[in-house]
Amino acid sequence: MHRLAGLNNPRQAQAFIDYMASRGIGLTLAPEPEGMFAIWLNDVQHLVEAQAELNMFLANSSDTKYQAASWEVAETRTAKFYYRSPNLLAIIKSGAGPFCLSVMVAAIAIYVLWLLGLQKPVFDAFHFPFMDGDQWQPWRFFSHALLHFSMIHILFNCLWWWLLGGQLERHSGSAKLVQVFLFSALVSGFAQFWLHGPNFGGLSGVVYALMGYIWWMGWLAPGRGLAIPKPYVVFMLVWLVLGFAQPFGMTVANMAHLFGLISGCGLALLDAKLRH
Repeated sequence: MHRLAGLNNPRQAQAFIDYMASRGIGLTLAPEPEGMFAIWLNDVQHLVEAQAELNMFLANSSDTKYQAASWEVAETRTAKFYYRSPNLLAIIKSGAGPFCLSVMVAAIAIYVLWLLGLQKPVFDAFHFPFMDGDQWQPWRFFSHALLHFSMIHILFNCLWWWLLGGQLERHSGSAKLVQVFLFSALVSGFAQFWLHGPNFGGLSGVVYALMGYIWWMGWLAPGRGLAIPKPYVVFMLVWLVLGFAQPFGMTVANMAHLFGLISGCGLALLDAKLRH
């Protein structure tokens, strides 16, 4: 399945679905957050035609041919709307690119090994270098971002990574997401290590970098088309501040969060002002 578009009027969306059904192309309507409704294409081999028809529909949705199509297929369905949720894997794949998905798969696989009782070998393989010889193993400067120590930890981080990393990769390409990941993992890892020691891990430093990058790009270069909802920014900044109070007895990698945010904002400043 492929997500074609999101509309805030389900009846308008249904009119387009009915029209495409009359052409032999199946679409599905599914609810989304904030009152939106997604139109999903059931068979991607019709993607080009469906996208072209959607553009014409959005330009003139009052055309009589759409009303006629709704009458034509009215007998095949009830007047009441029923929404079928698309496959979860299809939703995840449609919201992210290959690098975003690869990082999620790697983090989940490592956490599964952690749950299987391999905590010590997993940590020994991926932790930030202790500077006693393992600093010559360069993957360690980045692999610490793939380590997670609880279910809440990995779910929270992977959700934000998928939302923000997926948005950036779809907008700017995999190379940009790789750049943000590597730079922010390096900066946040060094900050956390030098100030609090080596016992840390997780994608949260990179997630804060992504938030900072998209936030500042939307502010400094709005014409680029990158933006993040303000409630996301407020939530992340409030959580950053609360982290220094160690809420609920949790151990939070505050320096990784803070310097991840700074690194993302710095990259955005560089891209917005120097790379046109």
